[in-house]
Amino acid sequence: MRKVAFLILTAVIVSMSGVAFAAAYPSKNFDCIAPAGPGGGWDTTIRMITKVLTEQKFITTAMPVTNRPGGGGGVALEYIQRKKGDPYLLTVFSPPLILINLTGQTPLSYKNLTPIAMMINDFGAFGVPKGSKFASINEVFEAMKKDPKSVKIGGTSSLGSMDHIQFLVAAKAAGVENLKDIPYIAFQGGEGLAALMGAHIDLLSTGMAELVGPKESGDIKVLALTAPDRIPSGPLSDVPTLKESGIDAEYVNWRGIFGAPGMPEEERIFMEDALQKVAATPEWKEICERNGWTQIFMGSSEFTSFLDKSNDEAKSLLSEIGMLQAN
Repeated sequence: MRKVAFLILTAVIVSMSGVAFAAAYPSKNFDCIAPAGPGGGWDTTIRMITKVLTEQKFITTAMPVTNRPGGGGGVALEYIQRKKGDPYLLTVFSPPLILINLTGQTPLSYKNLTPIAMMINDFGAFGVPKGSKFASINEVFEAMKKDPKSVKIGGTSSLGSMDHIQFLVAAKAAGVENLKDIPYIAFQGGEGLAALMGAHIDLLSTGMAELVGPKESGDIKVLALTAPDRIPSGPLSDVPTLKESGIDAEYVNWRGIFGAPGMPEEERIFMEDALQKVAATPEWKEICERNGWTQIFMGSSEFTSFLDKSNDEAKSLLSEIGMLQAN
C-alpha cells in the first residue's frame, strides 16, 4: 500500500513539475536574431516563423526580430556566443553557417549553437537586370568560358559562402574554368538587389524569394533556379532549373532554427514541439507556397545528423575549388 502511495505521490510531483515548467516557460520576450539585413532569406524566414508562433498562440510572449548583419552571419554568430544557456535566444541559419567556418572566416560553426529544427528547403536563383544582354543562364556561362572576369556577380552572402558557392557550383558544372577569377561582390540585405536593378552588377545570385517581387514588377529577369525540379506554381513556375538548361547541378538552401549554445534541454524540447506545430498549420503551408519554399521538418536529433553530413560534403566541395581553409 505504501509503495502504491509512493508511486502516486511521485507521479503527482512529476506532473506538477511539468505544469510548473509549462507555466514558467516562456514567461518573457524572446530575442530573435536575423543574421542579415531586412528583406533577405534569413530575415523573411524567422519573421514568418515567429508570426505563426505568436498568431497561433504556440508562444504567448513577444518575439521581436533584430537584424544583426555582417560577415555572412559571423557577426550574429559571435553575438550569440555571449548568450550561452539563454533559452530566449532564437536564430535562423542555412548553409553559410557551415561555409563561413570552413573558409576560415570564423572559428565558430553550427557546433556553437543548439540545433532545434529544420523548417524548409529553399533554392537559389540567378537574376539579371531587365535590360541585360543575357537571355539565358547558358549565355552567361558561355561568356564566362571566354573570359571568367567578364561577368560581375553579386550576392548577399560573403565570399566563399552560399550565394557565391551556389553560383560556382553551377558555373563548374557548365564548364567554366578558373572559377577563382570570377568577380564576386558581397552585399548586405537589399543592397544586392538595388545594385542589380541599377545594373551595377551583371547577375545576382540569391534565394528564390528575394527575386519574386522584382520579377513580378518587371524590374529583373530570373534566368534559372538551383532546384532539382521546376517550381510547380507561383511567380517562379516559368523559370527553368539549371538541369532544364542542360547544366547538371542543383543547390539546396536548407533553413533551420537554432538556440544559443548550451540551451537547456527542457526549453529546447518545448521549442522543437512549438515549431513542429507551426509546420502543421495551413498558415505555414501558404507562406511556403507563396515564397517557393519546400516544407521539410526535422527535429533536433535528425537535424544535427544532417548538419554533420552537410559539413563533410561542404569540405569536399570547398577543397575542390581551393577555398577550404579550416578543419
